[in-house]
Amino acid sequence: MSVREPGGSAAQSGRGAASPSRSGCVVVGMSGGVDSSVAAALLVEGGYEVIGIHMILAGCEGRGRSMENAADARQVADHLNIRFSVVDYADRFREEVIEPFADAYLSGRTPIPCVVCNQRFKFHYLLEHGRALGASAVATGHYARIDTDAGTGEPRLRRARDSHKDQSYFLFRLGPEQLRSALFPLGSLAKSEVREKARALGLATAEKLESQEICFAPDADYVRVVEEIRADGLPGEGEIVDREGTVLGRHTGVHRFTVGQRRGLGVHGADKLYVSEVDAERNRIVVGRLDELFCTGARIEGASWTSGRPPPSPARARVQVRYRHAGAPARLEIHASGEVRACFDDPVRAVAPGQAAVFYDGDVVLGGGWIAGPIA
Repeated sequence: MSVREPGGSAAQSGRGAASPSRSGCVVVGMSGGVDSSVAAALLVEGGYEVIGIHMILAGCEGRGRSMENAADARQVADHLNIRFSVVDYADRFREEVIEPFADAYLSGRTPIPCVVCNQRFKFHYLLEHGRALGASAVATGHYARIDTDAGTGEPRLRRARDSHKDQSYFLFRLGPEQLRSALFPLGSLAKSEVREKARALGLATAEKLESQEICFAPDADYVRVVEEIRADGLPGEGEIVDREGTVLGRHTGVHRFTVGQRRGLGVHGADKLYVSEVDAERNRIVVGRLDELFCTGARIEGASWTSGRPPPSPARARVQVRYRHAGAPARLEIHASGEVRACFDDPVRAVAPGQAAVFYDGDVVLGGGWIAGPIA
């Protein structure tokens, strides 16, 4: 890991309101976008001593864009008169995020790298680096909220007020220690209010377009990422079959498909066909009708809990099986092994192995895990 301090003077903001750990110094992950810029600005207004950090995470083609974003973040930091530095984590990010992302697709799973990035990089490595600079808390531009459970006194992770921007789904692996050291200044704001605040403050990022892409696939070409990272381990052609095993066509790699996909199959039937299973072991893509995508439950592995411990089993929760999913009421059967069986009240469509299943009690995040497979 290398650290580059930009040229020019570096000033600190004044001290004021206390952070979660009763210190006034907070490190802010500044991506170069409007959200993290306003997060930093709000903390300065609140009297915190703010240190801005831009993390270079994407390598190869993504590095150039990251440096452009770093320049935007530095411009905002200078405007706010706060300390700022750029930290290069690209090698570590490739090893811990990008390579597992490629391997997941090759194993027939649909990965969600932002969850791993948040847990390890935003709320571990960034805080670790900030503590070396005197900070005791970390803040980001995520749309989520943290409050205190009145009964236990422990921190709780909650959905953002703006339901269209809520990002709590990507934060389910944060535990109590991380939540105690985290701040989400935008949690009670709508996106329109964030833009308005940025304009009022004259921030350079006020009109910057929002990225909807994974940072290491800026053109949204995930297939190319997999094929570049694992060029020597690609599976090659295989069969596309229906649920009875009838061969309908051929595919050019299981990493090109995900459960629920309809476009680009290259096969036709009396009904519209969707990917119902990616069978990497047999190098097969299984397709079926829309009604065949529904399941009554899901097996979830590697469960973690924001309180640090699971609730008594069985438990009731709303289970969100993908980012834009509204969530489904379910009974959770929680096992000591870390596996959870979510039994849905009503069948759920396109439960994809590799995606996150996040458990909510109202707007409170209980925890979540990784979907291992559907329960028929």
